[in-house]
Amino acid sequence: MTTAKNTICLWFDHDAEAAAHFYAATFPDSQVHAVHRAPADFPSGKAGQVLTVDFTVAGIPCMGLNGGPGYTQTQAFSFQIATDTQAETDRYWNAILDNGGRPNACGWCQDKWGVSWQITPRTLTEAMAKGGAEAQRAFTAMMDMTKIDVAAIDAARRG
Repeated sequence: MTTAKNTICLWFDHDAEAAAHFYAATFPDSQVHAVHRAPADFPSGKAGQVLTVDFTVAGIPCMGLNGGPGYTQTQAFSFQIATDTQAETDRYWNAILDNGGRPNACGWCQDKWGVSWQITPRTLTEAMAKGGAEAQRAFTAMMDMTKIDVAAIDAARRG
């Protein structure tokens, strides 16, 4: 794997490898590239434990760092996954929730490691890009949703 110029580093308490494998199994164009073990003891672990994991999520290079409990994820960072159908939206949403995640508003959810995901149907982003009354109707419909309902967004777009 060629090292990317920019890589997202996600801080985990201790289970970066499990998260990376979940992401690789859930999202297309995702895989675990390498697992690196600590060559010596470190503040939150011992020599030989998994320290970092190199992986890709939907084509985005990432590194998981098992840095210990000192920091946690927040919604200030999220992955946005574009979907084309309700079935695809449901698949990603359900995978996250069925693996210990929790729902948030407006198409957002958090996985069991606290990483936030926006599972966003393209029809919603297309409506927002159109602007005007169509965007307003789609936005208003979205504000009442947890998981995005593609048919409801499409109906709002049409007025």
